[in-house]
Amino acid sequence: MKKYLVRQYQTTDFEVWNAFISVAKNATFLFHRNFMEYHKDRFEDYSLMVFDENKLVAVLPANRVEDTVFSHQGLTYGGLVLGEKAKLSTSIAIYKSILKFLNENEVQKLIVKMIPKFYNSSFSDELEYCLFLTNSKIIGAGSLLTTDLTKPYFISKTRKESIRRGVKNELVIKEETEFDLFWNEILIPNLNKKFDVNPVHSAAEIIKLQKDFPENIRHFNVYHNNKIVAGTTVFVTQNSAHPQYISGNSDKNELGSLDYLYHHLISDVFKDKNFFDFGPSNEESGRKINEGLLFWKESFGAKTVIQPYHEVETSNYYLLDTVLK
Repeated sequence: MKKYLVRQYQTTDFEVWNAFISVAKNATFLFHRNFMEYHKDRFEDYSLMVFDENKLVAVLPANRVEDTVFSHQGLTYGGLVLGEKAKLSTSIAIYKSILKFLNENEVQKLIVKMIPKFYNSSFSDELEYCLFLTNSKIIGAGSLLTTDLTKPYFISKTRKESIRRGVKNELVIKEETEFDLFWNEILIPNLNKKFDVNPVHSAAEIIKLQKDFPENIRHFNVYHNNKIVAGTTVFVTQNSAHPQYISGNSDKNELGSLDYLYHHLISDVFKDKNFFDFGPSNEESGRKINEGLLFWKESFGAKTVIQPYHEVETSNYYLLDTVLK
């Protein structure tokens, strides 16, 4: 089996890393270094680069906590990022080289939050097969609710009635690059009240990220009588639109603000995307379901897509020695 050179990402690799991400078959803008490094003070970066002589053939966005490497705790998903022409046999050898490198550097476990398959530009299950070969175990699973926009989808009667309320109440939807109003008047107060937490991104961080990725991060506010009543921040990739943040004021049900907004996004703004990913409706690594959230997403025609979280012992790299005959 061919051996590959594996080493940690360095700041001097910025351009090479991003160039590879731009042509990979299973990457999004979340793997761009400008996105990964907005919260570099919170994580010990342990991203890996894999070379065939001088040619970069794979990367692993990752962070390290003691003897465990995660791909990635600061991102919605991670995994082994491969070139468009990567073959299974090559991927197995690359994966083995990574596990061996981690093991030699006193990393005992690799934990991967798999990228949902519909984000990929083409089939890319190589890592999942490699994880199986090395006896990984699933330690969690996100239950994503996703509407396939390439096929007819059903919107429930309840949602349609709420959308009509939005029309009746003359709600106005505006796309904006100003996040402070939504963050300070809607999002932060709601998260504090319901969950006693703050958004993962501060307003300053999301503003910076939006400037770095103007085509990928889009924000929409809903107004009633010139007053903000709801909003959402959407992460946009090649195949999918995903609301990263969504929140409305206490009148959202009476006004129909969120349903009106999402109907507009699905049927108009992002109608040319393949998928509208509402994201997970689960808690506690997938062991609990928020039934109200599940019902709301399914009423927009969303179906369940599983995002597994794998854990593998790095010492199991030897199990790949006899796979290729």
